[in-house]
Amino acid sequence: MAATGSLENAASIGRHVVPGVSLPPAAQAFLASPDEAAIDADLRWVEAEQARIIPCTSPEFPALLAKISRGPPALYVLGDPAVLSSPQLAMVGSRSPTASGRDTARDFAAFFARAGLTITSGLALGIDAASHEGALQANGLTVAVCGCGLDTVYPRQHAALAARIRDRGALVSEFPPGTKPLPPHFPQRNRIISGLSFGTLVVEAARTSGSLLTAQHALEQGREVFAIPGSIHNPLSRGCHKLIREGAKLVESAEDVLSEIQNFLSIQPLATAPADAAAPVADGGRLDKDYEILLDALGFEPASIDVLVARTGFPSESVASMLLILELQGHIRPHAGGRYVRK
Repeated sequence: MAATGSLENAASIGRHVVPGVSLPPAAQAFLASPDEAAIDADLRWVEAEQARIIPCTSPEFPALLAKISRGPPALYVLGDPAVLSSPQLAMVGSRSPTASGRDTARDFAAFFARAGLTITSGLALGIDAASHEGALQANGLTVAVCGCGLDTVYPRQHAALAARIRDRGALVSEFPPGTKPLPPHFPQRNRIISGLSFGTLVVEAARTSGSLLTAQHALEQGREVFAIPGSIHNPLSRGCHKLIREGAKLVESAEDVLSEIQNFLSIQPLATAPADAAAPVADGGRLDKDYEILLDALGFEPASIDVLVARTGFPSESVASMLLILELQGHIRPHAGGRYVRK
């Protein structure tokens, strides 16, 4: 059975090249004297789920990932292993993004997917999920790197998303079946997210976000790092601003990313990429003067009706009516706390 050979090869690799992959002592001890019962259980799962185990010495092991230090000795894969060798862009960010950040991740991911890039992320809540969704909505490819065994979906509410990713890409983990989603596993899996990719784009991140660890791994691996700036009042912009101060490339549109990496990739020319996903939605025709005043008063930060009344001097009932029209026309959207924000 091919799966059996793969697992036995992985064990053999672990015994002979453990120093090169810097496995912890517990893992080295296991590989030096394998738990046959655990191996048999893994093999039963692999066969039942039609999974693959790809040792780091296999021709199928992704070439970019093979170049990083402290790489995994093997990968468990559900889906198409060939996707792991496709040109990939990592997209990461906050687990609790703003509505605007979530939309930006989804739109950018769709744009990149249509341009021929595979979107790689971590299946987490927030920006990760929006990035996977954007790629899938564009009928593109996406890879989810998991911080647990692939017999578990974490978080649980992403079970349907994980199934779609398996059908249009791959679920990947260095952890064997039965491994729980413990907190130390997620920083560890971040090096694989960046290691599979030519570059990492951070959409929204606080200064202490785990996304900054992924960006740090990318820098150490000699990969590009990109960050989208935001409002100085948004705490989820501070991580991105920190990255930009430290040398990450500032991104205002999806083309900013493609222009940096297209020389390394065989992707479609920018001229063929759909323009509607590259930037925020443009105004659909000229607005009446009062509507332009109200939209200018809204700016690019969420604001309440009371704030807009104070800024414009318009009566509150007029502001409420005008906001409804702007929402129906697609210029703005409701935001938390009874506020509104530009689309």
